[in-house]
This record gives sequence, structure tokens and C-alpha cells, in this order.
Amino acid sequence: MSDGTQVRPPLARSGSESDVGHLFAAAETDFARYEVVKDLIDECIDLSLNYRQSGHPGGSRSKVHMIVALLLSGAMRWDLLRPWRRFGDRFVLSAGHTVPLVYATLAVLNEAMRARYSLSGSAAFAFPDDGRWALTWESLLRLRRHGGLPGHAEMEGRTLFLKFNTGPSGHGMPPAAGEALALKLAGAGEVKVFVFEGEGGLTPGSAHETKNTAWGLGLDNLVFLVDWNDFGIDPRPNSSVVAGTPVDWFAPYGWRVTGTEHGMEWGPVTRTVLEAACVSGQVPNMGWFVTQKGRGYGKVDAASHGTAWPMNAPQFWDVRKRFMDRYGVTYEGVDSPAPADPAAVQAQAAANLGIAMSVLRRDEDLVTWLSDRLLAIASTVPSDPPEGFRLGRPEVFSDRRIFDVSSYPDSMWKKPGEKAPNRAGLAAWSAYVNTLALRDYGRPLFIAASADLAESTNIAGFGHDFDGVPGTGWYERSSNPFGALLPTEITEFTNSGLVCGLATVNLSADPFAEFDGFWGACSTYGSFSYLKYGPMRLFSQLAQDSELKVGKVLWIAGHSGPETAEDSRTHFGIFSIGVTQLFPEGYVIDLHPWEYNEVPVMLGAAFGLDVPIVALHLTRPPVEIPDREALGIPSHLAAARGAYVLREYRPGLPRGGTVFVRGTMPIRNLVSVLPALDERGINVKIVAALSPQLFARQPVAYRESVARPAERLDAMVITNGAFKLMREWADGPLTREYSLSSDWDDRWRTGGSVAEVIEEAHLDEAHILAALERFAASRPERLRRMRELLDSA
Repeated sequence: MSDGTQVRPPLARSGSESDVGHLFAAAETDFARYEVVKDLIDECIDLSLNYRQSGHPGGSRSKVHMIVALLLSGAMRWDLLRPWRRFGDRFVLSAGHTVPLVYATLAVLNEAMRARYSLSGSAAFAFPDDGRWALTWESLLRLRRHGGLPGHAEMEGRTLFLKFNTGPSGHGMPPAAGEALALKLAGAGEVKVFVFEGEGGLTPGSAHETKNTAWGLGLDNLVFLVDWNDFGIDPRPNSSVVAGTPVDWFAPYGWRVTGTEHGMEWGPVTRTVLEAACVSGQVPNMGWFVTQKGRGYGKVDAASHGTAWPMNAPQFWDVRKRFMDRYGVTYEGVDSPAPADPAAVQAQAAANLGIAMSVLRRDEDLVTWLSDRLLAIASTVPSDPPEGFRLGRPEVFSDRRIFDVSSYPDSMWKKPGEKAPNRAGLAAWSAYVNTLALRDYGRPLFIAASADLAESTNIAGFGHDFDGVPGTGWYERSSNPFGALLPTEITEFTNSGLVCGLATVNLSADPFAEFDGFWGACSTYGSFSYLKYGPMRLFSQLAQDSELKVGKVLWIAGHSGPETAEDSRTHFGIFSIGVTQLFPEGYVIDLHPWEYNEVPVMLGAAFGLDVPIVALHLTRPPVEIPDREALGIPSHLAAARGAYVLREYRPGLPRGGTVFVRGTMPIRNLVSVLPALDERGINVKIVAALSPQLFARQPVAYRESVARPAERLDAMVITNGAFKLMREWADGPLTREYSLSSDWDDRWRTGGSVAEVIEEAHLDEAHILAALERFAASRPERLRRMRELLDSA
């Protein structure tokens, strides 16, 4: 037995196509050991699901050959004990429901390291941080329980091996592509991203989008390994409703494809894994494996998908007996029904998992080989940045010039009387921050993707020059592989997942303490915002819980509101923009700037906060930049506070209530009628309500000066969105009765010129003035009605 200090020479992927031959030859001598590891993983899957009675056995079992070959052949360079190492290959379980596969695999491999440490005492095999990050067989006892192992894949705690939160079908592929892109942009393209998926998971539209996008971006460091078992949940083959072979599903997209009809045999599986991982050529890679869902479980195909055998059922014990006969062990409770007492169930689960692991612990040769192999593979993970590495200066993310608007150059701003759409403010700010980072740090700050709408939504600014400082221009996989502006097509969902995945790649030397990677940005029409929500939701969960620092994402809802008039109601973002609010407090900053000059101010303020997602709502039409000083309204810099008073109550006059206003045309038209308010004696307080999250972070005294709680009760709103999206500002029992919103009559708006649609939405000057007059005049009656409501309670 080795003394723990000497391991056999490392055998892992080196970047040469010749790797396939010599790694396969080495692996071939170990196939008998692979078989034992596979059996142990099978047992851990079955035992943990039996005693939890929840989870997915079928797809977990069918992928065991794939994961063993990937992790032990040298195809993947990774570190079991330290999965956070920045230049280790990344693993995304796109088929996130099969996470029992990963849990069982990590439990077996970590048991080998624990046993080796016990035998040798060598620190090389010890769990870091007293085992905080190690998923052991004891962890399986907490499968799908509060505080234990989640029911689907999550990147946190003992599962930092997983590099995105996955489970919803189609949601894992776009982030995986984004991670591969981040690595290439950082100059670390030799680091690969391995993705496990099944053919059922390839049927969502995001698979089509991701395959196109990955080819267009030249992601040759992206490797899909597909379990082709032909069944999902429903009792019919996938091939009965979706035509084609694995080659048909990938080769037409320009991917390099390899595979085997023998996905449950070590030789063909290992060779396919190595060919997919080691052979490259400017295109993404895919390996396919024909398997049987539920292999060896006692029930197969759809029947095995998401239902374990009843606890301690005869069929469960039948499979256990094969393991017991092969390895000479005896489980507790064989052929007996499950204990009635939950504590006894847990005790039996612990005993039987321990018995399964005793097969490994007692075999010192296997423990030595497996632990040496894992250590050898870990030693091939580069510690130093590769030549051409573009990151390494994380201080860019704290450079005050990015966040402090007082330091922005004069060329950032438009002058009063000029006309510009607020979306042009995004173009200016994005060009400024990316050229600053490129000039002073040698890398862009943001990587941006749009749905063939880069110039239209002005996200193209992230690639533009600024004040004579060159930008990166468009990304092109051969001629400009470091461009910050991605040439993505009409792939809203995948663009969202792409930039979310990109933002999780942290190449800092200390990823627990700081982030060193890229921030992401994506855009489309506000009306299509729902297409981006799924990946954003998973990213926010990951950002909440992962101990590794992650970056930030800018979500641009462009062309929002009825201001997108000529495109008609199919393209209005009135209701759908509300999807950006569907996060816990503290995980998104919503920005609704009125005019051009407020956009850079609000972006600087938002990205200076420790919040993972910033949602920027922009409109299409150009509006005149107001002369704020002449109008007596606060500077555009006040937008950084999320809300400010556009018009205070006039002293000495009866007060008419508080008006919260949001949106380009509503504020523009309201500002136009400000002089008429004094002329008609309409004494209302008007608040520009731009960002509830920025406003909530202001000192109490400021918030009280803008809007006291009582003022929120006696209020009306004017908004280019739906009324229900303003409830964070005003939610009194009579508020809607007096408010103006694009859904004032609970109907979809139609279309036409901006003036026509704004009038139809009752957001033109005449409707605003009439509504304000009515609101102010009826205040005594309104307050009486509210008091009656309170008294009746």
C-alpha cells in the first residue's frame, strides 16, 4: 500500500488529440475497479431513495457509467476535495433531477479519500475545513430534507462540484454555454465545461437556441454528454414523438458528434467520453450514449423516472441481494417491511449505507487506487493562470469611477433642450464603463447579448468606443474572440441563461472572498421579459446561497410601455415587465428612469450595491431633456435615490394628496402641465417613483421627506405600466379609483402613433390634468370614505 505521499504519474487531458489513446489504454486496465465503483454508486442511489421515498432513480442509474468514466479517466481535470479551484473543469448537471447520481458518486469518492486518510494520515487526503465541503454517505441520510441535500442540483455547500442550479428542463444548457464563453473570454479556454443531459431534456426550445449559440460563439470548450435512454415521465418512447438520432440532433448545428450504442459498457463509454473531451476544433462537442433508463433497478423506462420502489419492497431487496452475493455483505432488514418508527427507518438507512461503504473501506487496494487516482487528476488542475489570461485584477469591480456619477465625464450627459430617448443613456454609460475597464484593466466589464436587437435596445454600447477610447466591438469567434458584444440571434431565453452562467464563473485566486470574472447584460423588448425570467430566477437562488462569490447581470427590458406605439400591443411592455419584480427583496434592483440623464445615474447607483440582478426598463421615443433648474425640480442626480419630489405642496393651500408617477411619457406630460396646476389651484405633491429598491436604501429621514406612510395611503399613481405594478408605492383602498395607468379600463391597448396610443392610455396631458384636478378636489370625500373603512374594521 502507498504511504500517501507518492501517487502514480498523473494521467489527465493535456490538450492533445493523442490523449484519447493513452488515456483509454490507462483506463482499460482499471475497468474492473470502475465496475466496483459503479456498483457502490448504484447502491447509494437505491438506498438513499428507498429510505427517503422521493427522487429520481431511472436517469440517475442510467448515467453512472458516464460519470465514472468522466471523473476517473482523466477526461475531466477536477479536484474532488477543492471543487472551487478556478482552473478546474466545470460540471453542469443540466438534467438536474438526476442529482442522486452526483450525490452518490461524491459520497463514494469522498469515502475513498476519508478511508485513505485514516490509513495513511497524509494531509493530502484530508477534507479541507474539517469536512465542511465534503458530501459523504452520511449526507445521503438528509436527502430532500430541510437543511440537507436538495431535490435538484444546486451549487452550494457540499455540492460546489455542481456549477449551476438546475432541474427545470431546458434551464441548464444556456448557463453551461455562458460558463464556457466566460472561460474563453478570460483567456482560459483550455478549461472545459461538461454538461450531462438526456434526450428528453433536449426537446425544449432552449436546446435549439443553445446549440445555435454555442456554434456561433465557437465554444469548443463546451462538451455535452447525452444519456440517450428514450424515455421521460410519460409511458411512451420519446422517439415516438420526436424524430431523429443523436447525430441528427447535433451535427446539423455544426457540433462535432461522437457516440456509442453501448452506453452501459466501459470500453465504448470511456472512449466516447475521451473523444468528446479531448478532440476539439473551434466547434462545441457532443457525446451520446444509448442506455436504459433504470438500468439494474428492477423497473425500467418511464416507470423508473421519478418513483422509487415502496420502502423495503420485495423488488428493492431483490436488487440488494445481487450486491450482497457479489460482495459478501448482509444488509439489515432484508426481506422485512420498513420499520414503522421514523427513527428506526433512519437507523436502518444509516446502517445499510455503512454496510455498502464497508465494501470499499475493507478493500485497501481499491481505496489506494481510487484515492491516488483522484489525487493524480487533481494535480493536473493548473494552479497558475495560463498565458494570455486577461483577468487577475478584481479591483475593477470596486473602481469608484464606475459607480460615482460625479466622476462621469461631461460627454455622458445631454443638455436641456436636446432630444434623446432614455435608451441612448444606456448606450453612453455602457460604452463608458466597458472602455474604462478595457483601457485600465485590459478587459471589458460587461459581456452583452441581445435578441438581434443590439442597436435597437442600445445594448450595443457595450462594444462601442467612448470619447476616443476604443471599445471591443462585436465578438467574432475567429477574428475578434474577445469582443464584448455577442452576435446572438432571437434567443431571449438562452441569452438570459448565457449571461447568468457567465456571471457565475469566478476566476479569483480566492473565490470565497472576491469575484473576478465578467458581469453579463442581455436585452429584448419589455413585452418579452417573461422569456428571460427562468434563468434569472435560478441565478438569484445561486447568488443567495453559494459560498463562492458570483457576478451581476443587467436585464434590459427595452421598448417598454405604450410608448412602443407603432409596433402595436403585441409589443407593448405593460404587464409582462412585472416579471422583474418576482424575486425576494434584495435580489433585484428595478430601474425606471424617466429621461436620458437619469439612466447613467441609476445604473451607477444600482451596480454599486451588492445585488445580483439589475432590471433596467427603457422606452423608445426621444423626449426633450428638461431644464430642471428652470422648472424647479431636482437634478437628474436625484434619480440615484430611487424617488424624488417633482413638486412639493404649495404652502398655505389645502392639500390634495400625493401623486406617484413613473414612465417616460407620463412624467414628460405631467411636467408639461406643472404650470397649469398653480393656475388652477391644484395643490398636490408629485413624486417621481423610479426604483423602489434604491429608494428603500435611503436614510429614513429622506424617505419620510419624499413620502410618509400616510401619504402612500392617500395617493394616486400615473404609470405607463399596469396599475398593479405600482403597489410598492401606493396601495390605499381607493388608489386605483383615481389613478391613471395603461390598463385603466382593464383592456389591452391597441396601436398607432405615440400620441394616439398615449391618449388611448389616458396618459396624455389633458387626461393627466383632469385626473389631478379630480383627485385634489375630492380629497375631503376620499378621506371620509377611508375613515369609514377603518371604522368598519
